[in-house]
Amino acid sequence: MELRLLHHRSSILSGSMPFLAPCQYCERYKPRPNIRIMERRCLWMLSRGERRRLSQPCGHGVRCADGGHKEELTALDKELMDACVIYSVAPAMGHNQVSHPESHLRVPAIVDALNEMKLTSKFRGSEVLELQNAKPALVDDIISVHARAYVSGLEKAMEKASEKGIIHIEGSGPTYATQTTFQESLAAAGTGIALVDSVVNASKISRDPPTGFALIRPPGHHAIPKGPMGFCIFGNVAIAARHAQRAHGLKRVFIIDFDVHHGNGTNDTFYDDPDIFFLSTHQDGSYPGTGRIHEVGTGNGEGKTLNLPLPGGSGDISMRTVFDEIIVPCAQRFNPDIILVSAGYDAHVLDPLANLQFTTGTYYALASNIRQLAKELCGGRCVFFLEGGYNLKSLSYSVADTFRAFLGEPSAALEFDNPSILYEEPLDKVKRVIDAVKSLHSL
Repeated sequence: MELRLLHHRSSILSGSMPFLAPCQYCERYKPRPNIRIMERRCLWMLSRGERRRLSQPCGHGVRCADGGHKEELTALDKELMDACVIYSVAPAMGHNQVSHPESHLRVPAIVDALNEMKLTSKFRGSEVLELQNAKPALVDDIISVHARAYVSGLEKAMEKASEKGIIHIEGSGPTYATQTTFQESLAAAGTGIALVDSVVNASKISRDPPTGFALIRPPGHHAIPKGPMGFCIFGNVAIAARHAQRAHGLKRVFIIDFDVHHGNGTNDTFYDDPDIFFLSTHQDGSYPGTGRIHEVGTGNGEGKTLNLPLPGGSGDISMRTVFDEIIVPCAQRFNPDIILVSAGYDAHVLDPLANLQFTTGTYYALASNIRQLAKELCGGRCVFFLEGGYNLKSLSYSVADTFRAFLGEPSAALEFDNPSILYEEPLDKVKRVIDAVKSLHSL
C-alpha cells in the first residue's frame, strides 16, 4: 500500500481556538527521539514516591524484573490490591498541528487538572497508581488490527514528515502526521496494552481490581484496518482487544464507545467477529456519517455490533436511559471477559465539534456505572482509552470526575457544570431510537 501525502498546508480549522491554552506540563512531555521497540515491556510504577519496576513479558503474569523475589512480589501485589485506579500517560507532544483541535495540549491539561484536584498517585498513595514509561507496541501488535502495508508505509512516510514538518494523508479525512507520529502512535498503543496487562494481572489477585485509564493520543477509534482517519492513526482500543484475547485468553471483549463521533474504525475491525461486541453511542449525522441503527455486524458477527445514533441535543437524561435500557442488557447477555471503553469527552455541551448536551455529571455516571458493570460481569476488568474531547476545561474536569467515580467518591460536577446553558432534550426522538434498537436487537 502506498500512502499518498499532501504537503504542509493551512490548518483544517480556521480561526483562533481560545480553548487551547498553554499548561505547565508541556515541558515534561516533550517528545523523546529514537524510541526503541523492546521485546519485553517494562513499566515503572510510581507509588508513595518510590519507583518499582514491573516486567510483563508477552503480557503474562506479573513478576519482578530482577528475578521475582518473594518479598518484592508481595509488595507489588499489595499495591495492585489497594489501588482503585491505574493510569498511564502518553501525550504525543511531537504530534501536533497549530490550531488543530486534536492538540498536544490535551493530555497535559488533564494531568494538570488531576494534580490540581489531588487525584494523582502523588496525593492518593496506594489508591492511585501511575504506570510510567510503558514500552511502545510492537509492529506485531499493530498488524493484529491494521494492514502491514499501511504500518510500513506510515513508518517510511516519517522521512517526508521530517523534511516538510507536517504531512497530510490523502483520502483519510483530516489526519495529519509529523516526524514523531509513528513512534508516538506506537507509544499510545503500547500504553493501552500495558494497562490491560496490569488490570488483568490485578484481577488474578483481587476481586476488585483497579480500573485502568490510558491518557493517550493520537486517538484511535476512527482508524480503519487499511489506514488512518479522522485524527486517528492506530486503533488503540481494537489493538488492546486483540491483545487481551491472545495474551490473556480473554475471549469475549465488550467495547463501549461513548465518543460523540461514531467509532467506525473499531466498528469495521470487528464487524464479522462473534467474540467482540462493539456498542457505540454517537450524535446522529456527525462525522464520519456511519453508525446507522441497521449496522449490526455480518456473518458470524451479526448482532455483535450495536449502533445508537442520538439526536442532536441529547444529554444526561438520554444517556442514562440508554445505559439502563441498552448497554446493561447487552453486556449482561454477552457476558464479557473484559470491558474496554473508547472514552470520548466531545459529547460535552461545551465541546466545539458537536451538538450534544452531556455534562461533567454525565461522564461521572457513565464511569461509575461501567465500573460497576465490570465488577458484576467480568471480575472488574475494565480499561478506558481517551478518544475525543476538544474543550480543554470540559475535557479535563470530566476526566477528573471519571477518576472520582473510579475512586468511589462523590462527583464534583456542580463545581463546573452550568445548568443554565442546557436546553430541553429531544426525549421523544430519543425514545423512538431506543425502541428501534431494542426491537432490532431483541432487548
